[in-house]
Amino acid sequence: MSIISLAGSLQSTLEQKDVHELATRLGISIPEQQDAEDYLLLLKSFEAVMQNIEASQEYIHPSLLAHPTLEPRTFWKPDKAENPLNAWSHQCEFKSSQPTSDLLKDRTIVIKDNICVAGLPTTLGTSDKILSGDGKVPLSPVDATVVSRLLAAGVTIKGSSTCENFCASPLSFSSATGPVHHPLLHGYTTGGSSSGSCALVAAHKYEFPEDERLSDMLTAELAIGSDQAGSVRIPASYCGLYGLKPTHGLVPYTGASSMSPMIDHLGPIAANVKDIAKLLKVMAGWDGLDSRMTPESPLVDQVKDYPGILVQYMNRPLSASTVEYDEVPGPVRLKIGLLMESFDVPGVTKDVKDGVLHAAKTYFGACRAEIKEVSVPMHLEGPIIWTAATRPSMTEWLCQGKTSGYLSHLPPHIKTQWPPTQETYELLASTNPAVVNIMLSGELARDKYAATEAKAHRKVFELRAAYDKAFEEVDVLITPTAPSIAMPHPKMFDEEGRRTSVMEKLSTIVGVTSNTCPFNVTGHPAMSVPAGWASVPDQNQPDRALPFGMQIVGRRWHDEDVLEAAAMFDEGHCIDYRVQMRALERANALRRQSEPPVSSSHVDCSSKPRSVL
Repeated sequence: MSIISLAGSLQSTLEQKDVHELATRLGISIPEQQDAEDYLLLLKSFEAVMQNIEASQEYIHPSLLAHPTLEPRTFWKPDKAENPLNAWSHQCEFKSSQPTSDLLKDRTIVIKDNICVAGLPTTLGTSDKILSGDGKVPLSPVDATVVSRLLAAGVTIKGSSTCENFCASPLSFSSATGPVHHPLLHGYTTGGSSSGSCALVAAHKYEFPEDERLSDMLTAELAIGSDQAGSVRIPASYCGLYGLKPTHGLVPYTGASSMSPMIDHLGPIAANVKDIAKLLKVMAGWDGLDSRMTPESPLVDQVKDYPGILVQYMNRPLSASTVEYDEVPGPVRLKIGLLMESFDVPGVTKDVKDGVLHAAKTYFGACRAEIKEVSVPMHLEGPIIWTAATRPSMTEWLCQGKTSGYLSHLPPHIKTQWPPTQETYELLASTNPAVVNIMLSGELARDKYAATEAKAHRKVFELRAAYDKAFEEVDVLITPTAPSIAMPHPKMFDEEGRRTSVMEKLSTIVGVTSNTCPFNVTGHPAMSVPAGWASVPDQNQPDRALPFGMQIVGRRWHDEDVLEAAAMFDEGHCIDYRVQMRALERANALRRQSEPPVSSSHVDCSSKPRSVL
């Protein structure tokens, strides 16, 4: 440690009693009077340094300044009638005046409300009073790196999407503005914390001509979310979408609010894998500002051509099939591993377990992929390791805005109130008590488990090695994403208007991320893809079904394998669908010899819901 100068005429309020109080917090005492006086002088010197920085002019890196747009950046808050899912935080119409490519030209996109978009508020899904003492949330002066890159690729940003309170919930009930509703079943979760992002893309995917509430609602084709335990993949699973958590360090996190640097990921959300590949191509690559990126992170001009890789895969030669009137792909290079422990994680429902296993075996099998069962016993420890490796210090990143210890460029306008006030507690206890739990866990860890977080980090390397060992046998691993289909929102208040208990809210989230969070700490790329539909277990909704997802996990820095496996899975579904349709045609022909068979040689499976299991 160096001391640059000693305090002189500084107007400081520090006194010796403050020195002794600080020492008491550390569990020590300073018995010598002269020592206390000397430490007081040193602390005043430190205070002078910090006050000097506070008074200095803010600096924003030029690459984060607002990307030039066609029109001045203005925004508006939609009213309830225009926002029936509560999925929009703010709406706008931002389009680049200086695009550098047309890869995403005229595509509409929504940005999760913990990712900075210059000219928009960044609310983190929480109360204005928590974000700012005066209740006025400042507008972002910066565009996150990915936001500038998306604008340069031709997108139209339609606004920011509602996210969960401090992004600390895998379900969609905790936002300060209220729950985000599933577009297929009002009152049910979309999953979180990228809840609004998935709700809006799903609402765009599904058509609602019979529902006046939703038929004219503004939606988005594409979305960006953040993922620290499954916050892209879980809502993608519940909503029947594709949601990718890339390899850690592939996509810069600069300009987004952190939960913990080792698990921070930004990822794309879309209705098909082709759009995921395009978004990843645009978002990926070293930006020179994000300390999460490593020497393995590619420079922007060295990012793999993910869309091109998919096109090459889809255009490979076909071979004759044993099925009459059909052709299927020849043998494929990817080996598929069913991660068996993931199907026995507590809470995985029979519908999801059987549905994912059936879909994986059927659709990958239709493409002649090699499928085998793989065991990684340590996978069941993954959620424990994730918690111990992140929870002790999460409050420092999430609630206090601490830097990573490495050179970083945090958003200058995000300054949450710390320490929390009683009002902060009441607001969080009413909406998302998980944040209070994070704060309390941090204090407990500081008192009793100071070295345990470091041990958990070492366990992360062990867990990563366990998965890497499995990848010596297969190219991708298959798991269920969320353990069930979407469920109803928990009650936030009882019949008399009193807030419900902590566990009445949080019991619904237990185990939701057990199959997703391990890959946040190990850094492997993972994507949820639509795998099937299951009946809603509600007597009042006897004929309703909701989607569930399958997670595809790949080797670190081999995100293209995940994309290719998703494309293969979809292709296998189409093959299986054609086979079933032709079998039905033959059966009908036998019954009605005089009627010609119905042609289905060009079936588009993209809009066909997979069977309700």
